Amino acid sequence: MSATHEEATGQPAIRVMVVDDHPMWRDAVARDLAEAGFDVVATAGDGPQAVRRAGAVTPDVLVLDLNLPGLPGVQVCKELVGSQPGLRVLVLSASGEHADVLEAVKSGATGYLMKSASTQELTEAVRRTAAGDAVFTPGLAGLVLGEYRRLASEPAPAASDEPKAPELTDRETEVLRLVAKGLSYKQIAERLVISHRTVQNHVQNTLGKLQLHNRVELVRYAIERGLDDA
Repeated sequence: MSATHEEATGQPAIRVMVVDDHPMWRDAVARDLAEAGFDVVATAGDGPQAVRRAGAVTPDVLVLDLNLPGLPGVQVCKELVGSQPGLRVLVLSASGEHADVLEAVKSGATGYLMKSASTQELTEAVRRTAAGDAVFTPGLAGLVLGEYRRLASEPAPAASDEPKAPELTDRETEVLRLVAKGLSYKQIAERLVISHRTVQNHVQNTLGKLQLHNRVELVRYAIERGLDDA
């Protein structure tokens, strides 16, 4: 009998939930992820079921189809990310429509993968999503970054009582700048000659200081301040 992921690595397996309304596809994805060492804690076939079960099992990563009966995938994403700040959502969709991609990202998804992806691409995407990376099918990352820039160029609503922006350390600002440029945590660690864990710590500290929930919001914050061009 082969060793479990936890026995082999000393790390608890990443807890994953798979949501799709097609039973064969859902079961196949869940099986592939389980065989790759993930802990598949639940599956669901419709929106309301997904919200209930995810609330009960608190997965690390939700692999989510957008086209769901009962409650659309984007609404599921919005509700769960709002109630579980530590949750990462990887959309796995048959649609490559730009509007669908942008709507998913705005609802809190940290990644978007087409269903044409290979099993290896899927397992790597789930692993990277759990680590906090924004993962997109090639060609979609540029679209999302372009949308961030468009949003950032729109004038923000005036707020006279807006609190002063929190102070970030030089290293936190440096990490934030590289996140905004689209680098993965691994690439940032190599660029700054620090550990992957240190990069994650800087990002978590920055999220806390800025009262943001995930990397998607962090990128938008950085682009609004022109850090991606620095």
